[in-house]
Amino acid sequence: MVLSHGKRLLSAIALGVLMAQAAHALDRLTFETPGADKDLHDVLAAASLTREAGSAETVDVQNLFAAARADYARILGALYSEGYYSGTISIRIDGREASAIPPLDAPATIRAVDIRVTPGPRFSFARAQIAPVAPETELPEGYAAGEPALSGTIVDAATAGVEGWRNQGHAKAEGSAQRITADHRASTLAADIALAPGPRVTFGTLHINGNERLRTRRLEKIAGFPTGEVFDPEKLDQVRARLRRTGIFSSVTLTEAESVSPGPSLDAELVVVEEKPRRIGFGAELSSLDGLALSGYWLHRNLMGGGERLRLDGEISGIGGSTGGADYTLGARIDRPATLSPDTSAFIETELSALDEVDYRSDNFSFGIGFTHIVNPRLTAEIGLKYAISKVRENGTRRTFEQLALPIALTWDNRDNPLDATEGYYGEAVATPFLGFGTTGSGGQIKGDFRAYRGFGESDRFVLAARAQVGAVFGADLIETPREYLFYSGGGGTVRGQPYQSLGVNVLRGGAQRSGGTRFLALSGEMRADVTDKIGLVAFYDAGYVGAVDFFDDSGDWHAGAGLGLRYNTGIGPIRLDVAGPVGGDTGEGVQIYIGIGQAF
Repeated sequence: MVLSHGKRLLSAIALGVLMAQAAHALDRLTFETPGADKDLHDVLAAASLTREAGSAETVDVQNLFAAARADYARILGALYSEGYYSGTISIRIDGREASAIPPLDAPATIRAVDIRVTPGPRFSFARAQIAPVAPETELPEGYAAGEPALSGTIVDAATAGVEGWRNQGHAKAEGSAQRITADHRASTLAADIALAPGPRVTFGTLHINGNERLRTRRLEKIAGFPTGEVFDPEKLDQVRARLRRTGIFSSVTLTEAESVSPGPSLDAELVVVEEKPRRIGFGAELSSLDGLALSGYWLHRNLMGGGERLRLDGEISGIGGSTGGADYTLGARIDRPATLSPDTSAFIETELSALDEVDYRSDNFSFGIGFTHIVNPRLTAEIGLKYAISKVRENGTRRTFEQLALPIALTWDNRDNPLDATEGYYGEAVATPFLGFGTTGSGGQIKGDFRAYRGFGESDRFVLAARAQVGAVFGADLIETPREYLFYSGGGGTVRGQPYQSLGVNVLRGGAQRSGGTRFLALSGEMRADVTDKIGLVAFYDAGYVGAVDFFDDSGDWHAGAGLGLRYNTGIGPIRLDVAGPVGGDTGEGVQIYIGIGQAF
């Protein structure tokens, strides 16, 4: 059919009228909750889709009508969640109750929406029963006679009852019956939950799918599926955690079988998706005094098909700095998971480095082997055997340090985000006894790094962060101690605002000479504040101590620095800019600038 110019114009006008009817601004949207306090009002308002749909500058009539019809169930659920079981809900669209409007007779326009929710009295539990309950089951404290009868509390009680039986080995425990009786005259609720524990089962067979490069036998070793042991859901979580921390898989799905096998036992199915085997990464950090540091690594996640993880690291630091020359480091480490047990991996590592520090230059080589054990998701232990040799040039003399060390480390980490923590603690303690050869002394080094974080304000907008570092060398004389075991203070890792390794000790070796100390303490505090979702400000103060004989004696000294910082949140970690200057000691002057990725600690 061909329309004339006039007819086409009329059609366009009619279409415009229809579009104007479909999208317009509401004249009125009210939401009243007579008898409700502010907290309940906010809960009910947050449950309403109509309020959200009607707040737009232009309103889609169909969406608004659908939201109004859906709001009856949503608001009713919100009332139940707060313990109100005799409330009334009215949602009127241009004077008509939304529930009375047939879906196929939706209005073409909506000018006014009026929502009125009368919650009525709050109900309490007249009875709160659940049976049978497994030993050591922790039911919600609110599931008791006299407490507010929140619908969520009933759900939590049923969930806790089932989980209690599952924790005792009854994998297929479930709720068998539930009876809820409301007495509207007394405003009480009687809840009775019946549980069916089912048989106590053991773990059966693990069925594996999806692995391609990783050998199935090695995958089984890494997973450590506890076939034959009594069922425990925490052990399934451990299996998932072991597989994920290898870094080999982009996806790990472990599901229980739907039915119990003869025995009785319960099989499980594991489906994995492997990551690309190789990865490369780079990093950079800039200090106005210490210069530029560049680092990079190459990683292979599954070197020989058994989950072996090979990592090559390289770093050049001190480029363009005024505190010594450039330092070069090249290292390699290979880890083999599930070597002694599913939670114990073995490693071999080696490192070559050439260091041009303020007080000395050294060429170093080390080689070590050891084991890492995951005690629990927060605690890791490591022990190794390490041989190291270094040729040192300092104060016109040459020395060779050669030693065999036994480093032992414990690391505790429950931070919510390692790159930008707002809550939690981190602690690392390392003890390294060493046996010297030739003119190298024998003794031991102890050092620790402890951090704490506390967020407060809306969405943890403000964060207090504190750090303490401590170290000591025992047994060997300072002159006989390998340089890498001695301590300095100053720079981005200890005291910002003071030059890198600017605080050491003065010793007599045919005259006054400067060296690292055998006692070390550094304290740092930060106040972090988010200005926007992307921008944050930081105020910080750092202090450090280095001594030659003991803590806080005449052989040591303090220095300190303070400053302000800017953070830009990238989503994976903040970009850091710190500006600091000395506020104590005589080891530095002027302003220093630090740029890097991630928080300072």
